[in-house]
Amino acid sequence: MSGTLPGAQVVGRIGQVLRTVSGAMPRGIGTSEVARATGLARPTAHRLLSSLAAEGFLDHDSKAGRWHLGPELYLMGSVAAERYDITHLAHEHVQALAEETGESAFLSARRGGETVCVLRQEGSFPIRSFVLYEGKRFPLGVASAGLAILSFMPSDAVERYLSHAELEEHYGPEHSPERIRQGIEATRNAGYATNPGLVVPGSWGMGAAVFDAAGQPAWALSITGIESRFSAERRPVLGRLLLRHAHALSEKIKK
Repeated sequence: MSGTLPGAQVVGRIGQVLRTVSGAMPRGIGTSEVARATGLARPTAHRLLSSLAAEGFLDHDSKAGRWHLGPELYLMGSVAAERYDITHLAHEHVQALAEETGESAFLSARRGGETVCVLRQEGSFPIRSFVLYEGKRFPLGVASAGLAILSFMPSDAVERYLSHAELEEHYGPEHSPERIRQGIEATRNAGYATNPGLVVPGSWGMGAAVFDAAGQPAWALSITGIESRFSAERRPVLGRLLLRHAHALSEKIKK
């Protein structure tokens, strides 16, 4: 690979490929889909996928023609979890949110300019939203978890992000920089973020930022459900509940 592409560019493209495959788990993803998602030519995407599979970072289901994350990533992730994983601390809060609200509850982690869902707990309400699931990525500012995290980042970091994020093309005019700034202001005032069906019509979400030991928003707790479950009367109650659990989890992380 390194003989074909400059080294730094190879690393960036490998990162794109791995994130794309990760976002398609557990069903996996085809070579052409990876090429479209990353903007790579199909031969380049296939070459990178095959090389990663040869090293154990990916697996290829030849019958289905789909790529999956491989055993080496599992082993590396197990080691990295000792430093980065807070799911053991967050599990009781995600479970409590699902039990107390009846909605699906989540923990998402910030990774660069994205959030990644790392923990999900189904609620008791029989009609569910499947917008968010473990491994699903959204850019910051998209969905309630990403808006909650972005809202409590330093203002200069927010403006740098918005200057190049270009979210409108994929997520619609509701995600223009100006509309996101309005969402940030509302989130800062309330303390929690609300996504009124902007990703999938009829699927609402609410989220609250969780802070690391340095006081930076690094994770978010969130809940999702159908629109009728997020009435104007109920949202403040849900918001206070999210904030209570987010604060308690932040305090655990600081210890």
